Amino acid sequence: MKSFATYNNMKTFVLLAGLTALLAGAGQVLARGPHGLYIGLGIAFVMNFAAYWFSDKMALAMSGAKEVTPQQAPDLHAMVGDLSRRANLPMPRVYVIPQPAPNAFATGRDPKHSAVAVTEGIMQMLNRDELEGVIAHELAHIKHRDILIASVAAMLAGALTQLAHLFQWGLIFGGFGGRDDEDNGVAGLVGGLLMMIVAPMAAMMIQMAISRSREYEADRGGAEICGRPQSLANALLKLEAGAQRIPMHADPATAHMYIVSPLSGQALAGLFSTHPATAERVARLEALSRQPAFAPSAMTTWR
Repeated sequence: MKSFATYNNMKTFVLLAGLTALLAGAGQVLARGPHGLYIGLGIAFVMNFAAYWFSDKMALAMSGAKEVTPQQAPDLHAMVGDLSRRANLPMPRVYVIPQPAPNAFATGRDPKHSAVAVTEGIMQMLNRDELEGVIAHELAHIKHRDILIASVAAMLAGALTQLAHLFQWGLIFGGFGGRDDEDNGVAGLVGGLLMMIVAPMAAMMIQMAISRSREYEADRGGAEICGRPQSLANALLKLEAGAQRIPMHADPATAHMYIVSPLSGQALAGLFSTHPATAERVARLEALSRQPAFAPSAMTTWR
């Protein structure tokens, strides 16, 4: 797992460096000259600090997740604890998202500061073996150390989207250069328009690049933790159908963190999905289940 950790640490550094460059450039466009650059760098420093230390809390808050105790959700806590021991991981905090749409995600800056969040809908839709497969998938994200980069990417995507809105309002109220310098005003106008177009696209590309590559590895890791690849495959098929049928109220900036895209019921989601195709994920898991290391297990009922 060390290779995963090293690779994801490098990607996190690149993302934070990109965020710094983006905010510095935005500051220069919004307030011409070195003063704008310094303001952008200052904001970038604050956001980088927040991204590392508080991105998990922000992701949980954006999802509306509520932490539950062993007394409030004894079966869920017992399941997460058992799978964590199998994965040789510290017990993560456990959260429930009060939404009927079936989904789940993990977050945190490292295994010692991690959390697993599931919706109320996923606990009602899946049987026990399938839910174990989902929880194991999320624990694989924690074990691979890619939960920090997912949280940082969510924050970066949110920052890019807010920048686009900021430039939009700047154009409406005549910002980006003022009226006393025609050349600088035109340059600021062009820069603002480009930022409005590029920022949302960059946010989407960042989410797609991060999520698609890591989901396959988390599927395999989750199958190894729970010992039943077919259980996770069955869960993914149910979750995809459930996501189409039951809309989820989720911030697009956090879409890549969930086990299946919470936006899959929206227009053009298939063209710009942050997740690999469910059919391909299921095919890989089914191929894995045919390997001798994985023996079939009788399904039990979660409820």
